Amino acid sequence: MPPPSADRPASGRRIGVLGGSFDPPHVGHAIVARELVEQLRLERLLVIPAADPPHRSAVLPAATRFELTRRLFHGIPRIEVSPLEFRRSGPSFTVDTLEELARQFPDDRLILAMGADQFAALDGWKDPDRVRELARIAVMPRGGRDPVSPPAATPIDYLVVNVTRIDVSASRIRRRLREGRSVHFLVPESIRHDVERTLADPSGAPRNPASPGC
Repeated sequence: MPPPSADRPASGRRIGVLGGSFDPPHVGHAIVARELVEQLRLERLLVIPAADPPHRSAVLPAATRFELTRRLFHGIPRIEVSPLEFRRSGPSFTVDTLEELARQFPDDRLILAMGADQFAALDGWKDPDRVRELARIAVMPRGGRDPVSPPAATPIDYLVVNVTRIDVSASRIRRRLREGRSVHFLVPESIRHDVERTLADPSGAPRNPASPGC
């Protein structure tokens, strides 16, 4: 596939969408989000923590994950953490989120960012054809320029965006903390102490939490 286009759409803004469980958020999320804004020339990137991830169970409570994610991205230009999926009940399906965003931003172009593994499994998502209708998909290969495998069932037009992917994951952070090991430099200092504390007691909450509905 050709590299991402830097051209502005004929009308409206380029709005990126980056979802995930953020269980917990870490430096890899911050790097990817910043590079998506730059490489895709986004006017706005909506980071949307899943209130109820449909394909996996989260360890941390939803409100805790939202608050940590909000603090991770606080003050970063053109990046906004959205409580959209906390405003409805049931599993946080991407298609439902995109439907709502399309109603909110009818004149703008939505660009949905996802990893190559998610992209390969797209046909197993709820209403994948509608997902493809509602947003242009930007695929982030793991390991730099690894090949991207499109879903087998349906031909799809997509972008490949080669963002920096560091060897860190939420599961690795949780494992290191279970083993009593440091997560310095894997989790930003602005949230590290609360990540350590909440993973030691997942029923806990960060200090000074903000309501996801705000």
